[in-house]
Amino acid sequence: MTSALPDARDIAARALVRVERDGAFAAAALDAEVQRAPQLSSRDRAFATELLYGTLRVLPWLEGRIDAYAKKPIGTLDPKTRAPLLLGAYQLFFARVPAFAAVDGAVEALRRAGGTHVAGFGNAVLRRLAREANERPPVLRDAIVASAAPWLREALERALGKEEALRFLEAEEPPVGLRVPRPEMRAVYMERLAAARPDATFAEGRVSPLAILARGAGKPQALPGHAEGELFVQEEGSQAIALAVGAKPGDTVLDACAGRGNKAAILAGAVGDGGAVDVCDLHEAKLERLRDELRRYGLAARNAFAVDWTVGSGDVTGTYDRVLVDAPCSGVGTLRRRPDLLLRRTEASLGDLAQMQLSILEHVAPHVKPGGRLVYAVCSVLREEGEDVVERFLAARPDFALVPFDAEVLATLAKDASMLRLLPQLHGTDGYFLASFRAPT
Repeated sequence: MTSALPDARDIAARALVRVERDGAFAAAALDAEVQRAPQLSSRDRAFATELLYGTLRVLPWLEGRIDAYAKKPIGTLDPKTRAPLLLGAYQLFFARVPAFAAVDGAVEALRRAGGTHVAGFGNAVLRRLAREANERPPVLRDAIVASAAPWLREALERALGKEEALRFLEAEEPPVGLRVPRPEMRAVYMERLAAARPDATFAEGRVSPLAILARGAGKPQALPGHAEGELFVQEEGSQAIALAVGAKPGDTVLDACAGRGNKAAILAGAVGDGGAVDVCDLHEAKLERLRDELRRYGLAARNAFAVDWTVGSGDVTGTYDRVLVDAPCSGVGTLRRRPDLLLRRTEASLGDLAQMQLSILEHVAPHVKPGGRLVYAVCSVLREEGEDVVERFLAARPDFALVPFDAEVLATLAKDASMLRLLPQLHGTDGYFLASFRAPT
């Protein structure tokens, strides 16, 4: 006898198990499970995503409500038993799912995971939760706030203020960010994408003139233009960071922490044939993939250096008109798309990250030409990784100065600003901190 095909709840449960048991990232775990279930409709994929991400955002709150009715804490249960219980509780409190469907689906999953006894336990707990959800419907914001670690709430309030911190925490699940090579191509691709995916929605980005925001469009790599190298997958705020560098035709640019190369591609397009972009990363293998990816789209990095900027400059010896340091960070700015980060980051790690960010800036600084620009960015909104790092860098290098961004893309956001935060509730992007410095002449 063949087993039943997995539905959206099964997919979400399997991904949640991998996140909790194996420490997998939610996006990667969900994508792997979806790939194993090609029969899923786009609606079911969206539901699985909502269940997984929604549950992770309020996981501690859900645990508390389950523990109120369980004989032993849910934290003592096996992950394969925890997952259906948590997903079932999320559906009862926050998803638009009839109570009977949420309970029945979770109980059946529990029966498969642990047998009749476990299913009976789950049935009793979930039916009590269903009554509570009906009699005292919770407020999602309250559950999100209660689920954030106290140190994180306090850090967000220090950086953003209390109300903006709350709005940041409750930011909705983001769209898929797409990028075209040039602003004039965006309108063309908006029409092309709408014709190819009439049930999806596409909107222009609010910050990047290259950005298209997609919802319900399916796998982005299958969209028109991707195979031709004219449509790329890149979050809008990430695009804005590269544009904030203000690279111009003929400039020499260093992308000091290039990662997958999305920002390097924008920089290469901006400097043109008369300029040059050098890229650095800690890992040689990643640099090879980066160069291959750039070549696939008709772009190139002049040099690729494997560098550990925390200890020195490696083989980088030249100076550059513009340098981008998109430094490794806590990733707090990506919480709306990576709620599993709440399970990973601790307050203690912030100090180590800030010291690493400062070390990178200090070792990169000598490679900025006299009067050149250095842009520092992190996908975090916390002061510890933003203003505090800037203050420490200027104390170490008082010859550098904060100066307004000279990139046109930022002019409408913060005129004459030398430091800027991008926020999901204000700009529609992930959360970022950016700072603009000028090297001494």
